[in-house]
Amino acid sequence: MSVAHSVLVVDDDSSVLVLIAGMLAQLDCDAVMVRTETAALTILKSDVRIDLLMADVNLPGIGGHELAQLAKRLRPGLQIVLLSARETAGDGLPVLRKPFRQSDLARVISQTTGPRRS
Repeated sequence: MSVAHSVLVVDDDSSVLVLIAGMLAQLDCDAVMVRTETAALTILKSDVRIDLLMADVNLPGIGGHELAQLAKRLRPGLQIVLLSARETAGDGLPVLRKPFRQSDLARVISQTTGPRRS
């Protein structure tokens, strides 16, 4: 069985990470879950295959918008979705509003990354 996408999810709330991890698993995605932008950047600098970054806008420290900019410099082809309970402006990036359903997650992944890889 093939993996749909390799997703790096960054959120400082561990309960949110657990929920998103379960949703991504049901969508046949490999997921790497981290709570800080530092951990996310370390993974993006490594050889770990990641094709989608999902980052909370309101991370402590640099926040999701700046993390997205740094991630694009490290991996220019990386697709990015921002997560937020309040903000709707993604500065050109898609924003998935929390709380969301698995169907919302599937839709935004498809719209952002294109059809499932085989």
